[in-house]
Amino acid sequence: MTRHIARFAVVVSVLSLAAAMPAAAQKAPQPSTYKAPRTEWGDPDLRGMWPLEVGNTRMQRDPKYGNQAWLTDAEYAAALKAAQTRGQGADQEDQSNKLGAGHWFEYGTVLKQTSLIMEPANGRIPPLTPRGQTMAKASHSSWDNDLFSSVKDFNSLDRCITRGMPASMIPFPYNNGVQIFQAPGYVVLNLELIHETRIIPLDRRPAMPGTMKAWLGDSRGHWEGQTLVVETTNFNGESPMVIVGPSNEPVPTSPALHVTERFTPTGPNTIQYEAHVEDPVVLTGPFTISYPWTRNDNYKSFEYACHEGNTLITAYIKATNPAFAAQRAAAVAAREAAERKN
Repeated sequence: MTRHIARFAVVVSVLSLAAAMPAAAQKAPQPSTYKAPRTEWGDPDLRGMWPLEVGNTRMQRDPKYGNQAWLTDAEYAAALKAAQTRGQGADQEDQSNKLGAGHWFEYGTVLKQTSLIMEPANGRIPPLTPRGQTMAKASHSSWDNDLFSSVKDFNSLDRCITRGMPASMIPFPYNNGVQIFQAPGYVVLNLELIHETRIIPLDRRPAMPGTMKAWLGDSRGHWEGQTLVVETTNFNGESPMVIVGPSNEPVPTSPALHVTERFTPTGPNTIQYEAHVEDPVVLTGPFTISYPWTRNDNYKSFEYACHEGNTLITAYIKATNPAFAAQRAAAVAAREAAERKN
């Protein structure tokens, strides 16, 4: 509860600020004339906590908006009100004496843009290639299955390994902290969810050999003016491109995935984040995510324990697989016999 109260206070303050902000303040970003302060060694200073608390804006645009990239003033006002109501879920559950998702979800505020994807024009991930469609049908997660036989029936988030890319840089229902650290020659991104850490060298060293693959790929960064540009390759192709759930169809990845990110400071406490994503094995075309980040150094990362003891995968399999039915029945019978005896 303490965790929720602290986070909820931040969300309410963000919503209040957004409601008071002129609609034009969240129009398409213009070229910035802002000059970021420098670190002690001369790099643009991006250090701080940048929680991705804009989860009420969808990654993929609702088809009803078509090519409409920005909400009207009236639509934005309605979206802010809906986001504020959604953020009161825990209080509503407390009043009804019912514990539910409201105590977990911390979506935050809503942007005026209709989706985080700004290219292509429809704000959606391009169609899958035939190979991508085959891979998608073969992918599984805890959301789309009732019978679990092995770890292959779970995706990398189910298994507490990673959300993958670009999913790890997209708002989630909770644990949205992203903290940026810098040292001479390096930028480090520490992600609250699953506590992954992306260590990005800036010395123009070559990427890892092509035979070496990683869950989050291999990142190399450089500065273009005050913009941090990060190229990531060498993915293992075993994590989803977006997190599968009730509203997301599976989008797989392949080792050909290539992500180019740009972090551009636009004010003392704002960054424009952009990620250009291409995977010619899976997608018929690239797409680009672009949305603002806001610094909030009062935000504190919490432990992300995922599932305690790493037992959940085994429990799913034992609870649903018919091969374990006799074992379950015997365990229940033994427990009932012990209870009768006592």
